Amino acid sequence: MVNIAYLSIGSNLGNRLDTFQEAFQLLAENPSIKLVACSSLYETEPIGYTDQDCFLNAVLKVETDLEPEELLHACMQIEQEFGRKREIRWGPRTLDLDILLYNHENIETEILSVPHPRMHERAFVIVPLMEVDPDIILPQMHTPLSDLFEQISDKEGVRLWKAKNGEGVFALFES
Repeated sequence: MVNIAYLSIGSNLGNRLDTFQEAFQLLAENPSIKLVACSSLYETEPIGYTDQDCFLNAVLKVETDLEPEELLHACMQIEQEFGRKREIRWGPRTLDLDILLYNHENIETEILSVPHPRMHERAFVIVPLMEVDPDIILPQMHTPLSDLFEQISDKEGVRLWKAKNGEGVFALFES
């Protein structure tokens, strides 16, 4: 497994914590994906379509031997297992798994854009990403995450919900 990817995970329907735990487990069960690190969990205000409940968000660092579109399909399959519906843009969702970064590559295909579009404008992505790997520089931006964070206007809408209490990915769920 030579590829490093960063995934965002979000949910605002049902039992969000249970959804995260089960999604982490499904990712870990994939022999082509190794969970390396996870941020704390953050509760965030919705953006775009605001008539919905708050989201739970986090960022995962994974190692994978999957190609970018294969990783996207694995994430989409997990979303489908949780009944993900794409009815309203930025609307409520049981589970959202997005590829934020894949190695240090710029990828543009019909179904995938990496780095994830607008991630540099979203505090709910930048805050947990800084926690997982504060030294990342986004491809083609040449700007530290801390500087990007300072430029974001909606950062007040990101609140620590459950701090990671250890080094392992599953530390968030230990008693």
